[in-house]
Amino acid sequence: MKSAIQTLLLSGLAALPVWQVRASEAAPDAGKRAVTEDVGSLVIEPPVLAVEAGHPASFLVTARRLDGFETDVTASVAVGSSDTGKLNPAGAGVVRGIAVGTASLTVRLGNHQTELPVQITAPPSDAPVSFVRDVLPVLGKAGCNAGACHAKADGQNGFRLTVFSFDPKSDYQNIVEGARGRRIFPSDPEESLLLLKATQTVPHEGGVRFERGSDAWRTLTAWIGGGMAYQNKDEPAVAAISVFPQERRYRKGASQRLVVHARYADGSVRDVTALSKFESNDKQIATVSEDGKITVDHLGGQAVVVARFMGMVGDSKVMVPADRPLPEERYQSLPANNFIDTLAWNRFQQLGLFPSEPCTDAEFLRRASLDTLGLLPKPEEVRSFLADTDPEKRVKAIERLLAHPAWADLWATKWADLLRPNPDRVGVKGVYLLDQWLRESFRENKPWNQFVREILLTQGNTHRYGPAVVYRDRREPAELTTMFSQLFLGTRLECAKCHHHPNEKWSQEDFYRLAAYFAPLHPKGGGISAPISGGNETFFVSAVGSLKHPVTGEVMKPQPPDGPQASIKEGEDPRLALADWMLDPENPFFARAMANRIWAQFFGKGIVDPVDDFRLSNPPSNPALMDALAAEFIRLNYDGKALARTILQSRLYQLGSEPNETNTADTRNFSRSYRRRMAAEVMADAVADITQVPTKYPGMPVGSRAMTSWTYKVDSRTMDAFGRPNSSSDCPCERNLAPAIGQALHLMNSDVLQTKLASTEPQARVQRLAAENAAPPEVVAELYLACYGRPPAADELAVAAGRFPADPKDAAGRRQAVEDILWSLINSAEFVFNH
Repeated sequence: MKSAIQTLLLSGLAALPVWQVRASEAAPDAGKRAVTEDVGSLVIEPPVLAVEAGHPASFLVTARRLDGFETDVTASVAVGSSDTGKLNPAGAGVVRGIAVGTASLTVRLGNHQTELPVQITAPPSDAPVSFVRDVLPVLGKAGCNAGACHAKADGQNGFRLTVFSFDPKSDYQNIVEGARGRRIFPSDPEESLLLLKATQTVPHEGGVRFERGSDAWRTLTAWIGGGMAYQNKDEPAVAAISVFPQERRYRKGASQRLVVHARYADGSVRDVTALSKFESNDKQIATVSEDGKITVDHLGGQAVVVARFMGMVGDSKVMVPADRPLPEERYQSLPANNFIDTLAWNRFQQLGLFPSEPCTDAEFLRRASLDTLGLLPKPEEVRSFLADTDPEKRVKAIERLLAHPAWADLWATKWADLLRPNPDRVGVKGVYLLDQWLRESFRENKPWNQFVREILLTQGNTHRYGPAVVYRDRREPAELTTMFSQLFLGTRLECAKCHHHPNEKWSQEDFYRLAAYFAPLHPKGGGISAPISGGNETFFVSAVGSLKHPVTGEVMKPQPPDGPQASIKEGEDPRLALADWMLDPENPFFARAMANRIWAQFFGKGIVDPVDDFRLSNPPSNPALMDALAAEFIRLNYDGKALARTILQSRLYQLGSEPNETNTADTRNFSRSYRRRMAAEVMADAVADITQVPTKYPGMPVGSRAMTSWTYKVDSRTMDAFGRPNSSSDCPCERNLAPAIGQALHLMNSDVLQTKLASTEPQARVQRLAAENAAPPEVVAELYLACYGRPPAADELAVAAGRFPADPKDAAGRRQAVEDILWSLINSAEFVFNH
């Protein structure tokens, strides 16, 4: 099937005698790199190598060193064959099959030697170069079908391709038949406009995409001259790709060549390294060249290099530990409260990180209260907790927090961000009903699998059942697919709606097979008549309803991503099968996505971050911990509170935020607590609680808190300034907790804050402290406890107490001092941030 093209690629490549490819011949500086004193063993990858007679195959040779690092020595080893009549070295990291049979590939570096059995198979029958199999990869590698080139919406200069070749038939037609066939010249392939442009023999805005005489040029020339076959009979599709090495620890400054093999549906394997595109997810740690050579920078950490070929994705994990690893005994001496700590310490040891010191009791109570309830602890709670000598007081405090009713409001608000419909589409009544359903679900501590099942399987009236409003807002199967895959599977499929996902393996077929589950769901009622009542619709499942692929027109059968095709009885709601698959404990998506969301609430970011973007090119910062956390969530029967308890009790959660010499640059592995800004509702409620002056929200009952607001239309400049999402935009809305200058300016100049500070209501904190006869140190201590959850340090106490007038009868001066101190504390980073 591929002999014609590979024969072209091998033209001029002569077989070399055994042991001819040596370090001195492989590269000019190979002798410098071939340091053998600390080599423990040699390894050849891939571990199984099959070669077609007459064709090449790539391999890698790795030196496993005594210090635990691995080094690419492919260009430095001598290569031999046990039978040169069947297998011959053909250059650094390349062998060539000569005749059918078996032989051994032998590599030697200094005193180290290893062998790999190789199977040499007969090549498939000679067949024309195929557009799908051979030409599309060339166009993809050259970038012709990228969104910045000919895959723009209107193409480029009259020539249009589909993004990432999601419609190969259209691409074939545009090349072969488009522009009246002037892009190809079968009688003289080398003069085809397709080649003249790409080599810039004639002017081309895209520049040189490949050189005349290159492998890409030969492929296209052979295809045009061979009759421009679209696809050969029984041509197998790519099933998967593998990248070698799959994982490696590198010294800083090291380099590594990658090899990519494609496995086809018929079991055949093809070396596609030269046709693959490579990208690093963290270029500060490792970069990768167009031909797949990794270069490690001088910053420790972890990265992933992703290879893409014909819609398939593979990865190579890069780990760069610290220059000076810490003694193992230091990690063994670390206490572990549960499995979270054990797995975190293991990861830190791999990366050369060491955790910060534990946080203080005051820091723990404030942090845990904000993370669990969205509330600051009251001064009396802080005093009691700090005075408590019980070694189990943190455990007991966790139980008190988890039993607090504010838990439900915090999580209902978080899920409202993700599910809350646009009131201008569904009406205020629908928004309110959904909000109340969310709050009741978390008050009941409803298991998360049950919570999601009730949303997925919703039927009923939008004025009686909250989850039905989700379907009223997202009325099309494609809209539901985009939202539910992101929320419940942690996978962003939206790109695959229009073309193959650029960063993942998901295709349009994957997207519309998932969307097909929602095709039989229909509304009955008044339709959209927002904004007051939003009308009244009832959603039901009927036997009528199908979904067609937008390009092929094929009627899509329901099938989940990476899952089996659904077996659905006639007249049955297909969403039942989707829910059963999604919520099965063996499902690879749901438990991980939900556990990661809960983790992010307590650490400020997910183990996978963003929390709803699980993909090969965005791996977990600690894969073992991610797997264990998901397994624990399943074991706890998807109890969100129970998993929160496990997280809160871990020593990892209770680390301080002050960095040490090993973890100053760490922002992904949780070796210290990351400071993060309070969310909008938390900030608004905190200001009201500290000043003890409730905020009056239009349209809400007296005494309502920001955390109980159910629509963004409830007016609050404070919440808007601190990032309350607007549900008229396209949710899911993940909060942006990054600080901004507008937030600082708002607190400094807020008339809301000034009004609260100036309040003369008896319960107002400033009014009460100004009127009482308490000594200035006592007043300052209460203000610090209210804002920071800790007593003031000696120097802070001296400065703040010095602000009070010397005359104790100066009531106006005393009040001004209390107002000034409280205003200053609220406008500080220590107040605004959870730390």
